[in-house]
Amino acid sequence: MYILFFFSFSFFRKCYCCVDRAPRSKGKATSRRPKNKKGKASLKDVDPEIFELIKEEEKRQRCGLELIASEVIDKLEVLCQERALKVFNLDPKEWAVNVQPYSGSTANFAAMNGLLNVGDRFMGLHLPDGGHLSHGFYRPEKAVNISAKYFTSLPYYIDPSTGYIDYDDLEKQALRFCPKLIIGGSSAYPRDWDYKRLREIADKTKAILLIDMAHFSGLVAAKIINNPFEFADVVTTTTHKSLRATRAALIFCRTKYAKDINYSVFPGTQGGPHNHAIAGIAVALREALAPEFTEYAKQIVLNCRTLANELKTMGHKIATGGTDTHLLLWDLRPHVMCLMGPKKNILKMPNETIILHKIMLTSNFFYDGLTGAKVEYVCDLTAITINKNTVHGDKSALNPGGVRVGTPALTSRGFKEEDFKVVAKLLDEVCQLSIAIQQEAGSTKHSDFTAIADKSEKVKDLKRRVEEFAEKFPIPGRILE
Repeated sequence: MYILFFFSFSFFRKCYCCVDRAPRSKGKATSRRPKNKKGKASLKDVDPEIFELIKEEEKRQRCGLELIASEVIDKLEVLCQERALKVFNLDPKEWAVNVQPYSGSTANFAAMNGLLNVGDRFMGLHLPDGGHLSHGFYRPEKAVNISAKYFTSLPYYIDPSTGYIDYDDLEKQALRFCPKLIIGGSSAYPRDWDYKRLREIADKTKAILLIDMAHFSGLVAAKIINNPFEFADVVTTTTHKSLRATRAALIFCRTKYAKDINYSVFPGTQGGPHNHAIAGIAVALREALAPEFTEYAKQIVLNCRTLANELKTMGHKIATGGTDTHLLLWDLRPHVMCLMGPKKNILKMPNETIILHKIMLTSNFFYDGLTGAKVEYVCDLTAITINKNTVHGDKSALNPGGVRVGTPALTSRGFKEEDFKVVAKLLDEVCQLSIAIQQEAGSTKHSDFTAIADKSEKVKDLKRRVEEFAEKFPIPGRILE
């Protein structure tokens, strides 16, 4: 147990540090953290409270006969809870927080399980419109997520003309559906949320309001975007995204819901907590209170807006026309390509694309839009990490029409606006390469596309240039030697 315990603590410190860019000639990023003799960030100096708890546990295990689970961990968990409330400026008399959830999806289900009975109604943003699986996603033939299996879910949507949440339609649906719970928040919606409007809708239907801020909680902590705590009853978040802690989740709730939600977490949906993760969260929450974290969060948004604007300037379509947060949604469907083949193979495209190109459709040609899956594949080959993502109107999550791009990780490496202009050029080059590969394949089959991409010398050259550029920005944290 001793070895396992301390291995886990050596691993937990994966939360990224706030970095300053060093001169490019040296190619290094520097940290404001205190350093130990080896030049590494010292936990003893960065977070002496957590350090002392670990040392206390080390002594207890070394000097005793360990036959049960660790007893000092409760102190660590309480400290993590106190910091979580402090980061979001919450009064412990009004708010409680559970720091044990393993992930965002389990946190969401645990919260719903504590608030709802089996079969109760709730509403969440539709997955292809930017929602999350755990917000009740289902297909006509079956419930895709467990939240839709045990409860009765109804999606709400974005306005297709603007890409923004259609709050008017949400209100109309809620008044008819009478949900017990309304979920705000998303996994691929680039704009800020109108929490006041959600609260008004929830009050009209006597619904509990849950906000899932998993992707943007770091921006909330830094007061860069709207604060959901002003209007919500329950707030969930992962910890490893813009909050940049270890992988886990938190559930905040008004104190009147705390007993039911805590019981739902344990013993309702989980076993023992991951104490090494809780330690990592506690350290990251301490960092989130520092002025450097606010600067980091501001830079995330500046970088994302720069990236969105650069891609738009190059002629690409960005959902909603831009972003308020750390992510953008890149709609690839306008990149329509003419391929030889029978007309029966025409893929369904957005209405505006059909109208634009219908005069060109003949029995000898068909048209294939550039998909997120294909661009994601070429990005993987060129050392760029993005993910395919549904955009409004998509029928398949496996072959969606867009990709999701976020800026937190590169911002932690010291990237600024000028650097993201370079990133935009590289992404544009990926797109152009993907179009050329698709045209060479002459087929809509993904396997035909990947076969050509794997052999492309242009793809290999782009990978080399991406790696040369990326290596100028060392990743924060410890490097295996």
